[in-house]
Amino acid sequence: QVQVVESGGGLVQAGGSLRLSCVASGNIFLINTMGWYRQAPGKQRDVVATIGRNGNTMYADSVKGRFTISRDNAKNTVYLQMNSLKPEDTAVYYCNTVTFSARTHWGQGTQVTVSS
Repeated sequence: QVQVVESGGGLVQAGGSLRLSCVASGNIFLINTMGWYRQAPGKQRDVVATIGRNGNTMYADSVKGRFTISRDNAKNTVYLQMNSLKPEDTAVYYCNTVTFSARTHWGQGTQVTVSS
């Protein structure tokens, strides 16, 4: 089993920045990919960015050039640096881990609100 806990959400004005953190615990040696997803009210949960154990990254088109995902394997932590935030970035952000056996674990989510 893997447990993930997010932190770092909050309220920020448009154009501002936030940094989300997610710490994984448990059978961390099983983790391959870590990532961030978000879900706005009334919408489906969509991928924001992912990072593999080897450091390979993937970003949604809507956040490219503004968000940066990084990972510290020694601390079992994944970060999401969010710059130039827009009101449409408002959502609950969820941390996700995928094990080498393709088992997925989710955090409880952290609210990000961007005011115009």
